[in-house]
Amino acid sequence: MITAWPAATAAAILAFGSAGAFAWGNQGHQVIASVAAENLSAPAKRSLHNLLAAAGPDATVESLAIWPDTNKSPATARWHYVNIDRAGACHYVPARDCKDGQCVVEAVTRQMAVLSSAAPAADRARSLAYVLHLVADAHQPLHAGWSDDRGGNQFQLQAFGRGTNLHALWDTGLIEHWNDAGSLKSAVSAASRRPTLPASATPAQWVEESCRLVATPGFYPDAHRLPADYATRWQPVMVERMGLAAARLSAILEAALAGPDAAAAR
Repeated sequence: MITAWPAATAAAILAFGSAGAFAWGNQGHQVIASVAAENLSAPAKRSLHNLLAAAGPDATVESLAIWPDTNKSPATARWHYVNIDRAGACHYVPARDCKDGQCVVEAVTRQMAVLSSAAPAADRARSLAYVLHLVADAHQPLHAGWSDDRGGNQFQLQAFGRGTNLHALWDTGLIEHWNDAGSLKSAVSAASRRPTLPASATPAQWVEESCRLVATPGFYPDAHRLPADYATRWQPVMVERMGLAAARLSAILEAALAGPDAAAAR
């Protein structure tokens, strides 16, 4: 167990269940992390293996990827999203949208800095968990949605025969009702190899991309009821966002874990 982490961290890392809906759901986070790890070079994979060992004897990229959701606290809850003013045309303004640096954009930047540093392995392993998770969060459109409805949490609708909200639909509903013949991981893996946007974009650009999807006509269902063709239209977009998250996550991990600074730190 990593003594620098909160008590019972080792057990929490392995707890895949959760009571609430999280960005992409557990399955989505695990798929993104797994695809990103598989795309790493051999040196980066070795460094990743060493950090997983520091996280605990049974830690995996999939278990670390959901750890930040199963261990949210008042101090970290705002790290998972950024709410953007609807009048801001999806332009991220830190002073307005990320007060005191408490949002996904700045949290990713801080955790990337620790992961790439010569910090102790336990600290870098904890930052690895946040990087695995928060990069994915930033690519879920409603984790960069409008502030006036809390990223779709307050937009109620009927979907798949039950009441829900738009945020939960994108967190888990579209994944649970995956209607493609192939596996979700295969689709995300293929999308990660043909990213539709530059892998070099910054976290601020990631959330602006997500916000622009939220602003697209038809993203919010009319009459608060899911149209019959909603999944057909938006599931491919979901897969593109997940694939892009995996590609960008892989690039970040490659730079942090296979570069000369990381090698010196190990």
